[in-house]
Amino acid sequence: MTLTFDGTVIVPAADPDDGERTARALKGHLAPSSTVIAVNVIEKAGGGIDKAPMEQLENHADDIFERIRGVLDESPAAVETQVLYGTDVVERVFEAAREERADAVVFNAREGNRLSELLTGDVARRLVKEASVPVVALPQAES
Repeated sequence: MTLTFDGTVIVPAADPDDGERTARALKGHLAPSSTVIAVNVIEKAGGGIDKAPMEQLENHADDIFERIRGVLDESPAAVETQVLYGTDVVERVFEAAREERADAVVFNAREGNRLSELLTGDVARRLVKEASVPVVALPQAES
């Protein structure tokens, strides 16, 4: 079975390596009718002190998007990027999916141990469990 995304997909990425890894896994599943919206969610503290200066976080998002474009620029899909802001990454990703009328949220789960999942809130698990649109977890791309 070959999976092809012929509509709009939201692709959340947490860091440049994550973005590139996900783009590589996604590239073979894109068609000329595909639109990829790569997103990075900058977590706001919700009244508290933010984790880092906003400019630094936005520059980090630009690095993520550059790596994603580096992989997907030669794909048949249209590629867009968005920096999102919110206090909950998963909620903000699904909010963006609804706003963009996306067909799916597509990600490539990062490897991590159970302790790191517990400490970070395990975004991948929440993406699947709290899905308000179809969610596709892509396998690792072949090297």
